[in-house]
Amino acid sequence: MQNIERQIEKEFLAMPLSPKTVGFYSVRTAIFESVKEETKFFYGRVLDVGCGFMPYRKLIESNRQVEKYIGMDLEQPTYYGEVEPDLKWNGEKIPLEDESVDCAMATEFLEHYAEPEKVLSEIRRVLKPGGRFYATVPFIWNLHEIPFDEYRYTPYSLERHFVNAGYKNVKIKALGGWNRSFAQMIGLWLTFSAMHRFTRLILSYLLFPFYVLLVKTDRKPMRFDGGENSMFSSLSVTADK
Repeated sequence: MQNIERQIEKEFLAMPLSPKTVGFYSVRTAIFESVKEETKFFYGRVLDVGCGFMPYRKLIESNRQVEKYIGMDLEQPTYYGEVEPDLKWNGEKIPLEDESVDCAMATEFLEHYAEPEKVLSEIRRVLKPGGRFYATVPFIWNLHEIPFDEYRYTPYSLERHFVNAGYKNVKIKALGGWNRSFAQMIGLWLTFSAMHRFTRLILSYLLFPFYVLLVKTDRKPMRFDGGENSMFSSLSVTADK
């Protein structure tokens, strides 16, 4: 488990900024900052839907208002190697009673559902009245987990799905603006596009100072107006039952 903890620290909680990490640095650090901010308001029993390696478990459990953290993921017993979720599900029905958790979260999860309102309604079912749901979704990101990659949401589509699923007080935030979006695209291009490995290495070091500048000077849009505030790297959403 020490290897997993080191991997979580390096890849999710304290990723170093270097030419070798430009493919994931901008998105992972933005998500972590959002998780730190939003989970401060968690309390009671917390359900982490699609928990994966459960990288944010210790952070959430450090919140004194949280009584229990429940990491839930798909049923495959070796899906994450050494990491076993606390709870397994089939991707449709959560094996918990109605109104049995106080808060829920799902980071980089909703883009994988062809019918997002169904899973949103299922999460809402297990939330207690007044319960809080927090999620993040990508926008500037390549295809992944093929063929289970369905959507890139705008703020308006995301809000509509939540409202249609019965949530209220839906709030959408950008996790990055123009500069982080550009940096993220550069990082993805350097990491995943087809090029010779020496070309990739040289370009990674040549473009790294520009990448750092973009990340450090980014400004998140506080609203979405179709003009200056029309580009974002990813989104977070909070909503109440």
